[in-house]
Amino acid sequence: MLRIRITFAKQGALRYTGHLDLHKLWERAARRADLPLAYSQGFHPQPKISLASALPLGFSSCCEVLDLRLNEEMPLDEIGTRLKDNLPGGIQVLNVESVDERAPALQTQVVSAEYQVNLTEAVDRSDLKRKVNEIMSAESLPRERRGKKYDLRPLIEELALTPSEERGAKVFMRLTAREGATGRPEEVLDALGIPADTARVERTRLLFSS
Repeated sequence: MLRIRITFAKQGALRYTGHLDLHKLWERAARRADLPLAYSQGFHPQPKISLASALPLGFSSCCEVLDLRLNEEMPLDEIGTRLKDNLPGGIQVLNVESVDERAPALQTQVVSAEYQVNLTEAVDRSDLKRKVNEIMSAESLPRERRGKKYDLRPLIEELALTPSEERGAKVFMRLTAREGATGRPEEVLDALGIPADTARVERTRLLFSS
């Protein structure tokens, strides 16, 4: 069995494609590409395709990662070419590589994610910088998500303003992305007092434990 890891970008209208629909999109593309997909056992066999980390609706990305397993050996460049010919325009294959079949499940290896946030409306940069500094120096940031209280502060590994020539501003975030401890950019924006509809969020990097 061959385990393939694909890095891809998710852009344009596909920003509004949910995690499950994205999984189905890849399944359809792999079938149309006539790849020898490996399937699970049981009454309802499913192709062995796994995405590294769910991307919230409305976010673009240039660093999404998925693993798929094939029953036969194939040249990596051929796999990439076949997939590119059968994927919608909003998905771009950036890299195809083989990985050790014995390696841990992809989802368990993700530890952090980096985001670039472009603010589309003019802001007071000095005030925003003050808020960023307050968040990073805070011991805790009590929040509530879906009726459950939690502390946002330990989920923020890095938060900073980055240079921007536009009238808005750019914010860099590195947030935890572990199971049960996932930082969400929209929660950080809310803590900064920034309406989510005035920000364009792109995931730029996934960091893995290995």
